[in-house]
Amino acid sequence: MSEALVNTNVVEAAVTSQDKMAAVLAYIMHHAKDSTAWSPLPHMTINLPGGLTLHGLMMLFSAFILLLLFGVVYRRSAAVPHGWTNLLEFFVQFVGDQIAIPNLGEDDGRRFTPILCSFFFFILTMNLVGLVPGFAAATSNVNVTVALAFISLCFMIFGAMFRHGLLGFFKGFIPHGVPWPVLILMVPIEIVGLFIKAMALTIRLFANMLAGHIVIFSLLGLIVAFGLLALPAMAMALGIYLLELFVAIFQAFIFTLLSAVFIGQRYHPAH
Repeated sequence: MSEALVNTNVVEAAVTSQDKMAAVLAYIMHHAKDSTAWSPLPHMTINLPGGLTLHGLMMLFSAFILLLLFGVVYRRSAAVPHGWTNLLEFFVQFVGDQIAIPNLGEDDGRRFTPILCSFFFFILTMNLVGLVPGFAAATSNVNVTVALAFISLCFMIFGAMFRHGLLGFFKGFIPHGVPWPVLILMVPIEIVGLFIKAMALTIRLFANMLAGHIVIFSLLGLIVAFGLLALPAMAMALGIYLLELFVAIFQAFIFTLLSAVFIGQRYHPAH
């Protein structure tokens, strides 16, 4: 009798844990996907108007933060930059001197510094906004990263065509000194590689940001499913969260750097 009661309790506990894990999984999937509703607080849901989605709202919110930083907080007229102005100028100078100029040359590097800074600050802001409880990371949406990568691809193709002309653009895919039988195979691979590079920009940013959020919610979900037995997972979740702060900065840097490298390869194919 007691043995049967114990078995019944075990089965009920297993079923309860499975139900909780199913609920946690449903919550993670709801958080990861885009939607037309926003839940900034528990038991609070705001239906977004006009076909606006959650990730679209996060993009607008990130853009507003950047407009506020560079339009209001930033003081370029100051004789000695300090505070936020000094911090923003540090990143602008870093993008220009360490990313744009080394990969695009002195002249092109200075011309491309504004667009590369836009990439860096916009992606960084979206990544950091996604780490605020109640908000979402727009960069965990593949549509957002596709749009960013498409801008880079347009510079790789149309910018290089404008620089070298249509014939010069395609000549850039032909390495010097390579036998023509090898070129039959190499040139198509080089052209396809142009689109693969844009795809790499897309997937790298999207996958890293989405994976980090899923891991954090999965660890916290263990506490929901198993109670105090899974309490050590809280420390692991905190560690992953701190790691995500680094990843947010690193992924913005990587996207900007790779964009500069790929554009530079098409602007200066001889190198």
